[in-house]
Parts: sequence; structure tokens; C-alpha cells
Amino acid sequence: MSGLLPDTEFGSLRDHLLEHSVKRGSFVLKSGRTSSWFIDSKQTVCRPEGMLLVADGVLSVLPDDASAIGGLTMGADPVAFVTAGIAATRGRMLKAFSVRKEAKDHGAGGRIAGALDPGDRVVVTEDTVTRGTSLLEAAHAVVEAGAVPVLLVAVVDRGGTCAGMAAAEGLAFRALLTAPDLGFPYEGA
Repeated sequence: MSGLLPDTEFGSLRDHLLEHSVKRGSFVLKSGRTSSWFIDSKQTVCRPEGMLLVADGVLSVLPDDASAIGGLTMGADPVAFVTAGIAATRGRMLKAFSVRKEAKDHGAGGRIAGALDPGDRVVVTEDTVTRGTSLLEAAHAVVEAGAVPVLLVAVVDRGGTCAGMAAAEGLAFRALLTAPDLGFPYEGA
């Protein structure tokens, strides 16, 4: 049972992820390790009913003083943009942005694309984390842009190590669901 979402929302998001995003078989992970399961959370985050479930989940953990949401492109983009859009329909104004993998060397340059201003209090997000390095990389880019990360949020924590990595940098971390919530062991390392 999740401590973040009401039971019905937790169950609905879990069921959606299991139906659309979790694949069983033999997969090579980004780390090079093999796994008997893979999760493509974008299959949930990019479907209309999943968008609402994810946005509700992220909004349920957002600090009141958060003014922007974003993270490393591609994993964070649908989470950040759908959350900001749904929030706006409910009177909660959040700017949304992406962090490029590399700084752009033309135009205005930099790693941030979208609406992020110095001083913004930022929720850094990601669809799925195993180790948490993408969330931390995005948080560092947010700091370089003059904003303040106030929370790191993943739709799914597959690895179980992100909370510790975030805490070591003085950052809070929340996951809407974990690998054990989906019936699998953590695969962090």
C-alpha cells in the first residue's frame, strides 16, 4: 500500500502500469545488467487515463511553495508537462521545463528548455528511476540555472537507491510506486 496516494488512486496507477508499461522477459538495463522485467512508464504517462493518474499522484506530493516542474529530457518531459497542465486546470500554476542532456551552443544556449527562472522552487521529476542519476543530474542543472530543487519525484522507483543518493545531497525523494508495489524486487546498485 502506498503512503502517497489514496488506495483507489494507488491501485489504479499500479494496475495501469502493470497493464501498459511492465514487460516480462530478458532485458539488458542501462547499467548493463540483465533483468527479468522492464518498465516503460511512458506507456502509462502518455495515455490519457494514465496522464490523469500520474498528474494526480505528482500533485499529491508537491510542496505548496513549488513554482516549477521538470527534469532530464525524455523521461521527465511527459510527467512534468502533464502535471503542469492538469495543475493549471485546477488553479495551481506551475512552470514546466526540460533539462537537455548537453548544453545547446546556439541561440540562448544552456541546458534548460522551457520556463524556469532564477529563484524558482523546483520539483525535479522522472518517469522511472533505477539508481537516480538522471534526477540528480537534472537537480544539478536546476541549481546551475539559479533555481532551488525542493523535491525529486519518480513515477516508479525500480532500484531502491535513489532516496539514499538524494538524501546524501540534502534532497527529498518520493516515488509514487516502487518495484515491490509492482510485484518485483528492487534492482538498484
